Amino acid sequence: VPESRRGDDQRLDLVGAALVTVGLVGVVFPLIEVPAHGWSALTIVSALLGATALSALVPVEHRQQAPMVPLEVFRSRQFVGANLATLAVYAALSGALFLLALQLQTSLGYSALEAGAALLPITVIMLLLSPRMGAISERIGPRLPMTVGPLVAGAGLVLMARVEPGVGYGGAVLPAVLVFGLGLSLTVAPLTSTVLASVPDSQAGVASGTNNAVARVAGLLAVATLPAAAGIGQRAGSLSDGFDRAMLIAAVLCAVGGAVSALTITTARRVRNQVQPGINHGCAHPCTCLDDAA
Repeated sequence: VPESRRGDDQRLDLVGAALVTVGLVGVVFPLIEVPAHGWSALTIVSALLGATALSALVPVEHRQQAPMVPLEVFRSRQFVGANLATLAVYAALSGALFLLALQLQTSLGYSALEAGAALLPITVIMLLLSPRMGAISERIGPRLPMTVGPLVAGAGLVLMARVEPGVGYGGAVLPAVLVFGLGLSLTVAPLTSTVLASVPDSQAGVASGTNNAVARVAGLLAVATLPAAAGIGQRAGSLSDGFDRAMLIAAVLCAVGGAVSALTITTARRVRNQVQPGINHGCAHPCTCLDDAA
């Protein structure tokens, strides 16, 4: 793959990086601590500090000569929509699989190794189907797979709500895992390519880094908040009692991701100046790509 450069020397945006770090740590720490231990002086100060740092990020990045995240990338509706879909889908993914692994061990008696192996079909399905879905997305555009995929993944999460003490792997766990894996396979490759195609080549690194950060933050927030939202606490049996509610909440998040994709993602596959209409760029067919940032 040929190297691409912005053509100018840039310094690291240490101020922006510091604000993001302080902001996320400050906000996430009380989200984790308060449900278990209640508010304290430390969690209040942490929340205020985090909120202040995140609030200062946008004006600081706007004034930076070489910002960590150039704010102009958010002028692309495609870029914003893909990242909102990422936030919803990856929050559902991380929160649901975190709780499912615990449910399999604490409520169904699986060992840690068995719980991990029970989720292995998701990885296998994605390895087999993601490349094909990327190719299909190139032909038909990303909107349809990014709309249908989260809905299928949400259906898998609804099936996961049936995982309770006494059920068998083949009758309850495996069907849910297979449907969920299929939904992710429909979603992930088109989502990633859409993020990268929504900005010029010179900003591909920024787009990829932003999208990965959104995915990680989504998982972090989901693991911190989903148990509390589902009524899962520290008392014995609360995981089993609230697990089905947590899966349904995660399913709703997936549906939100699909709805966002339907409303914001276009069928065009490239931004203007990244490729030219009518020219074959190594695809299996002549490109007829249009500007999706308009």
